[in-house]
Amino acid sequence: MSVRRAAADDFDAIADLWRQLDHEIPPPTHEGPADEEQELGEVREIIASEIALVAEDDDGTPVGFALARRRAPGFGTLTDLYVARDARRSGIGTELMREVLAAFGDDGIEHLDLDVLASNHVARTLYARWGLKDEVVIMTGSVTALEEKLGSQESASFGSIHIQSDDLSAVEQAVRQFVPRLPGGSRGSLVAPPRGGWIAVYDDVCDRNPEMLRRLARELSDRMGSVTLLLGVEREELVRMILFERGRIVDEYLSVPEFYGPLPPGDVVGLAANPTVVSRLTGADSESVRRVARTAPSPADLPSARELLAELARILRVDGAETGWADAPELAGSVRIARA
Repeated sequence: MSVRRAAADDFDAIADLWRQLDHEIPPPTHEGPADEEQELGEVREIIASEIALVAEDDDGTPVGFALARRRAPGFGTLTDLYVARDARRSGIGTELMREVLAAFGDDGIEHLDLDVLASNHVARTLYARWGLKDEVVIMTGSVTALEEKLGSQESASFGSIHIQSDDLSAVEQAVRQFVPRLPGGSRGSLVAPPRGGWIAVYDDVCDRNPEMLRRLARELSDRMGSVTLLLGVEREELVRMILFERGRIVDEYLSVPEFYGPLPPGDVVGLAANPTVVSRLTGADSESVRRVARTAPSPADLPSARELLAELARILRVDGAETGWADAPELAGSVRIARA
């Protein structure tokens, strides 16, 4: 086996190897099929003016190639590295890479980069063994799937407030007093009668804006002097629970603490539920709280937000937390407050 610089006469052999590479490795979903004429035109140009290497077996048959470009001073790009299937596991890829590095060194190039498909595990493993590391990750997705995942502005978030009280009239009066103060133009509120010792409050603007949900929960807790529980889903991906006592936050849980950005380690810990506090204020079993109200670095590491919310509401013995204002249940005794 030998590796040498490619010449113009090697184009046809390298083009055949390139076609094998193109058929073996599917194109990225965000780019679509390669334009063969254009791609081979770039191969011809690299052979003529950049760095092109060909590997031959003992019979002189081309079995691999490498192409590289010089970029800004001190930087280069490995555009292609391929070894035919029958010639692999014989060190040809490594030898091609050595020659690329030697050519880069002769040109004063100190840093290189390359593109590799995430699905090409063999190549990624080889490059990692050579000491290359991920620097930029290109993330792709279907527009339709993303639209379904994100939903509309109004359906992405929802939540409810639950007040430890049996005084439906007092809660209704507080809602009538405080909701008009919230920015955003609420289209209406619903106050549901006590279930299991909790009166539920739903509001349109609070569904659309989780910050307004937190603000209303704080106001109602302060006004009523009661333990108040906020439960909500934000952006269809994370669950928030806040317990208020006399208008003060006494515990807060966010299923993905750093969803909105990096936080100091202490803040991350502070957004994990405190089972002892939750148990004291709601009567929930502390071990169940510890098991259900878990956190993770990504929503993908947890059950869906709606599933997690439903399980959390179950152990807290709170009814009606799985919906927002638009779908709030019309129970006997409910008070619906319409607004313009």
